[in-house]
Amino acid sequence: MITQGVQVTSTCAACAGVLVRDVGQFIERGEVRWGVEGRCQECPAGWCETGTGPAPQEVRQALLAEHGAARLRLAGTRGSLVPVLRALREINGLSLGEARLAAADLSGEGLIGTLVEMTLLAQGLERRSVTTTLVTSPD
Repeated sequence: MITQGVQVTSTCAACAGVLVRDVGQFIERGEVRWGVEGRCQECPAGWCETGTGPAPQEVRQALLAEHGAARLRLAGTRGSLVPVLRALREINGLSLGEARLAAADLSGEGLIGTLVEMTLLAQGLERRSVTTTLVTSPD
């Protein structure tokens, strides 16, 4: 299972104490899921929030800042783009035009996102016999 998380601290709005938030992303049942659990170290304030699909920017930015970005590219010989377009549309919910732009990026510089997001896309492409390379970097 691919999972990525980070602990972020900030000021508690209720008491001005230290608020600790555990944020993360993971793949479950073929979907990207995200979660945030927060708790104050000074008062009883706390919560838990989860979701499926694109993570809130706060979660993505914390993960990218801590772990760096992952870059996914097409590898091997260039064949038909039909399986690539299908995977992009199915996994990322893109229109045909958006999928074509993303496929062009995959063929060139690559798509960039969190490790979890790019791993899910790589798995979807692999199911369609499309070979990819996934590289992480501290960018």
